[in-house]
Amino acid sequence: MSLFGLLKRPDINAGVETARAEKGAVILDVRTRQEYRQERIPGSINIPLDELGKISEKIPDKSTPVFVHCLSGARSSSAAKILKNAGYTNVTDIGGISNYRGKTERG
Repeated sequence: MSLFGLLKRPDINAGVETARAEKGAVILDVRTRQEYRQERIPGSINIPLDELGKISEKIPDKSTPVFVHCLSGARSSSAAKILKNAGYTNVTDIGGISNYRGKTERG
């Protein structure tokens, strides 16, 4: 892989589109609950990074396609590694909502 390939950030817009097209996929937001309430991708679920140990309560099937995002991409990268180490086999880091151009919701 080239140096430019290493520096390329995940595209959250393409990731959300892929997640929505994949049957049973989950868009997982690992930001804090407060950040999630302020703005979120419709249909996403929120499990803050520091609570990822509880992931099996919300996503018990480890083969579920999980598309992980946060604000900028740092926490989602960590979360993807944690999920893979926990045995989740279909995890994609889609980066940060700060680059998302789609519709969001609050509340």
